[in-house]
Amino acid sequence: MLQRPLRVFLVDDEPLARLRLRSLLEGCQDPQAEVVAEAGSSTQALHWLREHGCDLLLLDVQMPGQDGLQLAELIGQQDQPPAVVFVTAHADHALQAFELDAIDYLTKPVRRERLQAALGRVALRLAERTAMQNFQATQPGDLEPELPVVVVSDRGRLLRVPLNEVLYFKAELKYLTLRTATQSLVMDGSLSELEPRLGERFLRVHRNALVAKAAVRQLERHAPTQTSADEAGDGADAAEVAEGWAVRIAHVNEWLSVSRRQVAAVREALADRGG
Repeated sequence: MLQRPLRVFLVDDEPLARLRLRSLLEGCQDPQAEVVAEAGSSTQALHWLREHGCDLLLLDVQMPGQDGLQLAELIGQQDQPPAVVFVTAHADHALQAFELDAIDYLTKPVRRERLQAALGRVALRLAERTAMQNFQATQPGDLEPELPVVVVSDRGRLLRVPLNEVLYFKAELKYLTLRTATQSLVMDGSLSELEPRLGERFLRVHRNALVAKAAVRQLERHAPTQTSADEAGDGADAAEVAEGWAVRIAHVNEWLSVSRRQVAAVREALADRGG
């Protein structure tokens, strides 16, 4: 966990809402937090972020002009963006918020206990990122630019899971599931954040799954299940589920849905392995 207070940036068009968040943050202890700036719009927030840094944005969704979801999407394109926790009176944007890699989604009026829990998750995310950076900094410069390990927080401990043991990563709304042959671990983060750091060793088979190419064993048409339909949602992804493609994962014999646009890539991975 962090040894210093979290640096928090409040972005909400209502001054009273920002005042209440300040008051709640003052009572948070583990971790502590300090407000480093406030903004009443996305435009003001972007202007401040060009010149300053923070650990966390407490971000409203509905604001005049560019809304909080659009702001979070822009921020997420940075190399090391601050964490985002949405604080809003509207609960109907939660799914979209987590697709943007939000740490949490708090509905007003916010309770201090919920805010404290969200701060704890932010601190863990930052600790994992720092541990990974420190580990990579100690490695010889001629190593491949891939993650040698994945750092996972498990009940207060930081575990280093060798990347060559990972079978797949799967998005589960707020979290990621990391699957090895012997265990499933829950971790913070997003597939979009992981994918460019994993190199050619992993393959995106669906918008919610990254699979180790070495773990791909079999590709088949499967009758779509209600679970796979729920994962896909509406529109084009629902049409992909109707195709019914799935891939079998080595060692655990689990099947993961494959989107229609990724079928050719999975076939190529199998061909490269002689499967």
